[in-house]
Amino acid sequence: MASMPTLLIVRHTPSPSMQAMLEAVLAGARDEAIEGVEVVVRPALAATAVDVLAADGYLLGTPANIGYMSGALKHFFDQSYYPCLEATIGRPYALYVHGGSDTTGAVRSVETIATGLKWKRLHEPVTVIGTPDARDREACWELGAATAASLMP
Repeated sequence: MASMPTLLIVRHTPSPSMQAMLEAVLAGARDEAIEGVEVVVRPALAATAVDVLAADGYLLGTPANIGYMSGALKHFFDQSYYPCLEATIGRPYALYVHGGSDTTGAVRSVETIATGLKWKRLHEPVTVIGTPDARDREACWELGAATAASLMP
């Protein structure tokens, strides 16, 4: 029996705003209408190359820290980039970012690495400045649902 496709969510969630975004993403990814997709969640500091290789798609969550992705997500990429470089070409990914004033640099830094890995961006990044409101949480839900649904068998 073939194993079901896996969505790996790699997240750094140091604030209530990031937690609210993560919860909305997870609710979307785990919606009952999405069948046959396993959702695996790993903190960015605990996710490994083995997790990346075992997954079929990726959903990344990071705060924008001083114009860049979080150090935790950068650490994830640092330790998984070369082991995954050839094996994950063409896999889909999506991204959500929270910032206090700007998310541009964080989005750009993640997209630069994903381009190097030759991952395919599945969805426009969801970016939130300040406290996520209902519309922001809905966008995160849609991001989670769309990313998981793209992997349905």
